[in-house]
Amino acid sequence: MMEILEIIRKRRSIRAYKPEPVKDEDLRRMLEAARLAPSAGNRQPWYFTVVRDPELKKRVAEAAARQMFISDAGAIVVAIADPTVSPRWAEKDVMIAMEHLILEATELGYGTCWIGAFNEDELKRLLGVPQQLKIVALTPVGVPAETPAPRPRKALEEVVFENKWGVKISF
Repeated sequence: MMEILEIIRKRRSIRAYKPEPVKDEDLRRMLEAARLAPSAGNRQPWYFTVVRDPELKKRVAEAAARQMFISDAGAIVVAIADPTVSPRWAEKDVMIAMEHLILEATELGYGTCWIGAFNEDELKRLLGVPQQLKIVALTPVGVPAETPAPRPRKALEEVVFENKWGVKISF
């Protein structure tokens, strides 16, 4: 088992997938990780639609700004918020849950890519999502066909302050 910081360092946005399915037990673990995420007031304002049908994956990819690589993954997970359950926090809570799913996918050796560019109305139509719900994001999940190098990150000292803005932290 990897340590959480190792998993976070290993995670990449994967845009090429091998034509292999995602094992049911692995997909279940990823969704369980999402289900266990914290949420405001423990309201759990989320739903997840797993798309594995090849033709539907292509249509979802087309609705996601024609990012066709999405359809090559074994599955696409669509994260949906219910603002009626948590009007102020639903979308943020779903983002936390989605990141839990992505980190579990990384631990299991799968690749993902956070997708925020999509036609929500078209996705709702394709997936039968009720109008009052909000599609927050989606991610392909699959066996990576690439191993991208880490992207540059700002130094910790550039993004962390102590007590007040601009005061460098003392460690």
